[in-house]
Amino acid sequence: MAHPGIRSLVAAELAEPVEPRVSSMAEALAGLYPGAARAVLFYGSCLRERQLEGLMLDFYLIVSDYRAAYGRSWLAPANRLIPPNVFPFEHGGLAAKYAVLSEADFARECGERAKTVSVWARFAQPSRLVWATDAAARERVVDSIATAAPTLLKLALPMTAEAEDVLAVWRQGFALTYQSELRAERRDRSSSIVDADPERYRQVGEAAMESVGGGAPSRAAAERIWKSLRRSGKRASVLRLTKASFTFAGGIDYLAWKINRHAGTRVEIKPWQRRWPLVAAITLLPRLLKRGAIR
Repeated sequence: MAHPGIRSLVAAELAEPVEPRVSSMAEALAGLYPGAARAVLFYGSCLRERQLEGLMLDFYLIVSDYRAAYGRSWLAPANRLIPPNVFPFEHGGLAAKYAVLSEADFARECGERAKTVSVWARFAQPSRLVWATDAAARERVVDSIATAAPTLLKLALPMTAEAEDVLAVWRQGFALTYQSELRAERRDRSSSIVDADPERYRQVGEAAMESVGGGAPSRAAAERIWKSLRRSGKRASVLRLTKASFTFAGGIDYLAWKINRHAGTRVEIKPWQRRWPLVAAITLLPRLLKRGAIR
C-alpha cells in the first residue's frame, strides 16, 4: 500500500476533468469489452493538448482478466505472455491506440515487481482515470498508480549526483527509463517531461520520497537493477513490436509516424512493407537503431 500522501495526490490528479470527447471515447472503448472492462486511463502527450484532431490519443484499458476480455482467442495468452496487447480505435472523429492489461498485471507493472519500466515510467507521469465500472475498480487503479512514482524515484535516487534535488532525481529517472526501452524520442525528451510542469513533479516527488523513506538500494545494487531492466526492456520492446504487426492494423504506418514525429526523421513506408508488416518491422529495426532514430 502506498503512503497516504502520494495516494491522495494521485487520486486527485486522476480525477481531474478531461475533454468531453475523451470521456466519450473511453466509454465507447469500455463498451467493446462488456463484463471484462474495469477502467480506462488516458495518458501521454495528448493529455496536454487542446486540439485533438489529427493526433493519436493514448489509453490503457484495464480488464478483470484476459479470458474474460478475449474468450478463447489467441489474444488472451499473447496478452499474458507479452503484455500489453495494443490495438487501434476510432470514435467521434478521433483516433487512438489502447493497451490492454489485467488488474493484476497493471498492479504488478506499476511497482517494483514489474518486468520492465514500461508501465511505471508512464504512470509516474500525469494520467486521468476517465472511466471505471465501479468504486472498487477506481480504488484499485489509484492504489496501483500510487506505487509508480515511488518506484521510479527509489531506483533513480542512488544514480543521481544531486540527490537532494527531487527534480534532478526525476530527470535522472526518466533518462534511465528511456535507456531501458526502444524509444523514438530525442535525447532531451526525458528532461522536457519534468520541465513542462516542475511544480507538479516537485509536489508528487516530495510525497513519493516520503513513501520511499530510507528504502532506496545502494548505488551498486541500483546499477544491477537498471542493467537488468535495460536488458528486459529492449527485449520486450522487440517482442511487442513483432506482436503489434498482428494486433494493430496499420501498425507499421503508425510506427513510422511516431518515429518521424519524435525523432525528426523521414521514414517512409513502402507498399510491400504494408503487405508484410512483420518482415518490415524486423528489417527496419537495425536501420533505425544505426541511424539513432530509436534508442
